[in-house]
Amino acid sequence: MREVDAYEARTHFSALLDEAARGETIIITRHGQPVARLTASEEANREASVAAATLRRLRRRIGWASSADILQMRDEGRS
Repeated sequence: MREVDAYEARTHFSALLDEAARGETIIITRHGQPVARLTASEEANREASVAAATLRRLRRRIGWASSADILQMRDEGRS
C-alpha cells in the first residue's frame, strides 16, 4: 500500500490509475491524514482472476517447458 498526498495524486493521477489497475492500493492523504483510497475496480479484479485461471489451465495442458523449449517455441515460424 502506498501513500501520496493530494497534490501528488492530482499531478500524477494517470500513473496512479495505472498502478491501481495493476493491483496496487494507493492511499491519498491531505495534511498527512488519509482521505481516500484508490484501488482497482471489482471488474478489473475479476478479469485478472479469469486471466490467471486461463493461464493455469494452459500450463496444465502443455506441461512445464525448459528455457530451451520456450526459446524454440518462440522461434518457430520465424524465417
